[in-house]
Amino acid sequence: MIQTVLGKKLGQTQGFLEDGRRIPMTRIDVSGIVVTQIKTKDHEGYDAIQLGYGMTKKADKPTNGHSKKAGLTSTPRFFKESKVDKIEEVELGSTVNVEEILGAGDIVDVSGTSKGKGYAGVVKRHHFKGGPKTHGQSDRHRAPGSIGQSTTPGRVYKGKRMAGHMGVDQKTVKNLEVIDLTDGILLVKGLVPGHISSMVTITKRGVNKKAMGLYKEVVEEEILEDVKVEEVGPSVEEQEEMRKETEEKADAVEKAEAAAAQVANQVDKPVVEETVAKEAVSEPAEVVAEAVAEAEVAAAHEEVATEVKETEKEEKV
Repeated sequence: MIQTVLGKKLGQTQGFLEDGRRIPMTRIDVSGIVVTQIKTKDHEGYDAIQLGYGMTKKADKPTNGHSKKAGLTSTPRFFKESKVDKIEEVELGSTVNVEEILGAGDIVDVSGTSKGKGYAGVVKRHHFKGGPKTHGQSDRHRAPGSIGQSTTPGRVYKGKRMAGHMGVDQKTVKNLEVIDLTDGILLVKGLVPGHISSMVTITKRGVNKKAMGLYKEVVEEEILEDVKVEEVGPSVEEQEEMRKETEEKADAVEKAEAAAAQVANQVDKPVVEETVAKEAVSEPAEVVAEAVAEAEVAAAHEEVATEVKETEKEEKV
């Protein structure tokens, strides 16, 4: 069985366990791993398989030929060997199902190439304490100090920790726990070496029997039962027929009223003429009565005016 798989570091995130604890996590893409070569004891002297991951745009001819021999249409970008127990169960050119190898609660070791830091001094590179900050030591705060003895041995020992290029080293973080594996995305508790989109190697070491999963909110879905809706009242066709009948009845009533009005006009015509004649005869009498009333009002105004003048004369006397 395969114990080692390849992946691409997608980035860091965080999550909450079922007991409420917050943990750091790293997302690793482990989809699209293919078997590019099968090595046997008869030919290579040991049983192992070669895994391929990713896709390269420009590959040399030997690498392209190696991929075509495995039956692949594209050339992988990364290659890595993995020892297996039963070589007969693996097929050349097949895709590795990571869910059959890893699962939640597994303990893994993740290896990768660390980030490059450039040329660094001993304080940053090897965590030296530095020199004293007093007693005239103005330029020895971050100095490495002595690097060896005098005439004996007359040289600097190999492996002496000194300033130099930092990073871009093969590093392994051990005993990380797999939190989840969904749709080819592996969630690992903790941090792994390398920058984003760099390749990492994941090797299974054991299982944590007391593993705890991520907290997930339970969404209660309302189950709606099928309710049969009974039609209340007449159907659409019946309503259309009722509307037509109502319109026909309204038209018949309008026609009957129009005929009755026409007959009534013919009967009441002489009576109307007689009333008009009477009003014409009586009109002069009314005009005369109005003129008489106006004359009486004028006479009353004159009497009031004369009385006012007489009272004014008396007051002056």
